[in-house]
Amino acid sequence: MPELPEVETVCRTLREPLVGRTISAAVVTWPRTVEPLDPGDFTARVSDATVDAIERRAKLIVARLSTGDTLTTHLRMTGKLLYTRHGATPPEEPERHLRIAYELDNLDMLEFFDARKFGRVRLHTAEEWDDVSASYGPEPLDPDFTSDWLYQRLRATTRQIKPLLLDQKFIAGIGNIYADEALFLARIHPLKPANTISRRKAEALHQAIVSVLSQAIANAGTTLRDYRSGSGAIGMNKPNLNVYGAPPGTPCPRCGARLKRLVVGQRGTTICPRCQRLR
Repeated sequence: MPELPEVETVCRTLREPLVGRTISAAVVTWPRTVEPLDPGDFTARVSDATVDAIERRAKLIVARLSTGDTLTTHLRMTGKLLYTRHGATPPEEPERHLRIAYELDNLDMLEFFDARKFGRVRLHTAEEWDDVSASYGPEPLDPDFTSDWLYQRLRATTRQIKPLLLDQKFIAGIGNIYADEALFLARIHPLKPANTISRRKAEALHQAIVSVLSQAIANAGTTLRDYRSGSGAIGMNKPNLNVYGAPPGTPCPRCGARLKRLVVGQRGTTICPRCQRLR
């Protein structure tokens, strides 16, 4: 599932071509994509709306519309939001995977493809969006996300650290890839209770979170299979991953010990048993 760096990359690639453009028409080919709205209501509300801004919140692509509505796209596992200029070669995506097509006032197209149909597009009023945004935790690349804030919040819960990092109400945007990578860099076992993490380790974890996310954004995200930017390009960050996706038994890139695979909170997790000891 695309995480913060991938969604941020999509937003950055869509911002220039989309902001200031007006949606001339929209076609919904898979009604569940826009639930709870009826496809007809959805298309009526977005048609003739101008895109005022493209932002990211957590793992959501956020389009601010001139009508006051906020249009959000959650890519989930296989979603792709692709922009195609008029007359250019269309995306190399099966037509059967097209869920929503937006035609813009300059005849360019913005299309949402989703092979597994888990992606969701929502249209919120201003009040509804305020509530949705407030349900997420702080953005880990914002100035308010400090090592002291993290340490104090960790002290307040006995939850295991990896499931806590994946909780979008705790911190927004971190998923399985970057949780594994950050915990590896900070030398913290994913099953460690949060309130047993020292201030020094909390500082290391804060630094690791910021580092792995920033590096992935700089490399346009991590493509393992499905992820593409808004222009259709793959992410280039995969070679920078230390542990995520590595087969069990792979030598640790730091100490040489054999990496181990665990299941933590029903999520596959790769660790170095020497660097990330559970004391």
